[in-house]
Amino acid sequence: MDEAFRTTKCRTDLIKTQNVREEIPAIVDQLVFSCTREDCFDHIGPEPIPSRAAVVDILKRTRRILYPGYFIPTRVDQVNVMYYFGQEVTALFEALSEQIMLAIRHDCIRYNQPCTDCEERGQQAAIEFLRETPQLRGLLGTDIRAAYEGDPAASGYDEIIFSYPGLFAITTYRIAHRLHHQGVPVLPRIMTEYAHSRTGIDIHPGARIGESFFIDHGTGVVIGETTEIGSRVRLYQGVTLGALSLSREECEALRHKKRHPTIEDDVIIYANATVLGGETVLGTRSVIGGNVWITDSVPPDTEVFLKKPELVFGNSDLKRTSRKRD
Repeated sequence: MDEAFRTTKCRTDLIKTQNVREEIPAIVDQLVFSCTREDCFDHIGPEPIPSRAAVVDILKRTRRILYPGYFIPTRVDQVNVMYYFGQEVTALFEALSEQIMLAIRHDCIRYNQPCTDCEERGQQAAIEFLRETPQLRGLLGTDIRAAYEGDPAASGYDEIIFSYPGLFAITTYRIAHRLHHQGVPVLPRIMTEYAHSRTGIDIHPGARIGESFFIDHGTGVVIGETTEIGSRVRLYQGVTLGALSLSREECEALRHKKRHPTIEDDVIIYANATVLGGETVLGTRSVIGGNVWITDSVPPDTEVFLKKPELVFGNSDLKRTSRKRD
């Protein structure tokens, strides 16, 4: 290929590229126009909105306070522990109060609500959350011990804190639940859905969960908004604590009512069990076997298992011999 041909080809390619790029303004016009349609969702307007990235950063900052020394590259000891907590708590207060303020202001402007002093409310909600962090650390301590006592594969508490997806999801839930209980909009759900995306464990921030809660393995666990779980409960992977399927009209009528089950103290639910309905109660110390489907209450001290299926054993050697002869 000579130089003149290469030069001509390059110019031709540039012209083709330019022709294609000239379509972009028309596409932009169509996208701008689509923002005027009611069936398209966007957030174009003067009202502010919380930042998902900032909320995830708040989660990370809170974990550094709840588990001091674990999730930082430097050492924490008695020499710098006051400085460490001072820096971390102050930074968390600033970030959290801003995002709460943005969430409140967003609802206020978008839904035409009366002014509620969103900046002051954001600061008050943030400081109230921080006041509860010592208690929250103690509660999470019971979850860590439950994981260690319930899992013989755990080599120690460090391994659980660093690596167990169940503890990550529970930690995130307990942070989000505190904010949800304070009436903070949007942020709690962003937090728990972030944990869901990382672990496969879906816990709604509105659920109520007692101390010493352990999720073993965890992938596929679903805990609905109005679920109530007592103390020392253990769940395995694939467990669903959900609501019965409803029509659109029924959904609207039950939106703020109890739709998910109640799990009392010391209950164990094995893998892939499904428990549905707001009136369903699993009684204290009951044990629910794997793959069980429950829509009725279970009395205390009851074991629920599927009838053992029949297993069929064949002689694989005979099959291989038969194939060789063919």
